[in-house]
Amino acid sequence: MKQGTTILTLDNGYHLWTNTQGQGDIHLLCLHGGPGGTHEYWENFGEKLADLGVQVHMYDQLGSFYSDQPDYSDPEIAAKYLTTDYFLDEVEEVRQKLGLDQFYLIGQSWGGALTMLYALKYGQHLKGAIISSMIDNIDEYVVHINKVREETLPVEAVAYMQRCEREGTWDDPQYQQYVDILNRNFVDRRQPPAISHLISTMATPVYNAFQGDNEFVVTGKLKDFDLRKQIQNITVPTLLTFGQHETMPLSAALRMSEQIPNARLETTPNGGHHHMMDNPDVYFEHLEKFIKDVEGGHYQP
Repeated sequence: MKQGTTILTLDNGYHLWTNTQGQGDIHLLCLHGGPGGTHEYWENFGEKLADLGVQVHMYDQLGSFYSDQPDYSDPEIAAKYLTTDYFLDEVEEVRQKLGLDQFYLIGQSWGGALTMLYALKYGQHLKGAIISSMIDNIDEYVVHINKVREETLPVEAVAYMQRCEREGTWDDPQYQQYVDILNRNFVDRRQPPAISHLISTMATPVYNAFQGDNEFVVTGKLKDFDLRKQIQNITVPTLLTFGQHETMPLSAALRMSEQIPNARLETTPNGGHHHMMDNPDVYFEHLEKFIKDVEGGHYQP
């Protein structure tokens, strides 16, 4: 399979940036978070998994920085492409165009939601699923992010944030400073310089439509995400991987590990929402063991 960057033309005429790294017969397709993030925290996966003979495939979803960005101010375009169903079917089209089958699918955060949905709808194509820092519903997430905010910030700071949220003054400088504090504690604890940019690469129209202003509020379409009544129907070997200091509640992750028939739960010490960067040694140890066990035919949840 061609290495490096390839621009895929979708059936809808839009173009996606894709990149393939590594050699071997094992294939891993990576789904970034956001929604509206980029592939960039997958960039070292080919190097990290080289000893296993893994080809790593990553792409920027429609609207994200390196791929085509539709004019979402057009109501018809927004209605057609800013939906979970669109992004789920985009995963399947990318799989087909890359020629993948019996592959591993890994998703971080929003990408983890897509991984769950893909395993439910297209599970026959999967050898294994890796759900990284995502639970099966938003209700428990909202309870948890409110809890960690109250535990981390002074009472007056929480009240200030809540007032801004009621008033919709998301760009308030003091509000954003509090968001930065929460991000440093629960999202990017290591603050790696390698993925820093001179400008923001977040696809804000996509992120706002699904999430809202930041990781500690949910005002968009994701507020209705709930797979709790379906999660037991994921039958492929599944790795659930979470940071010890997460925006996602570990109690929900434990419940999921008990409900998904072939699920294994691993947590990364000192890791936040992006624990593949916060503590990569432990993260990749868990990921390599999962792939080795499945490939060797001796996987146990």
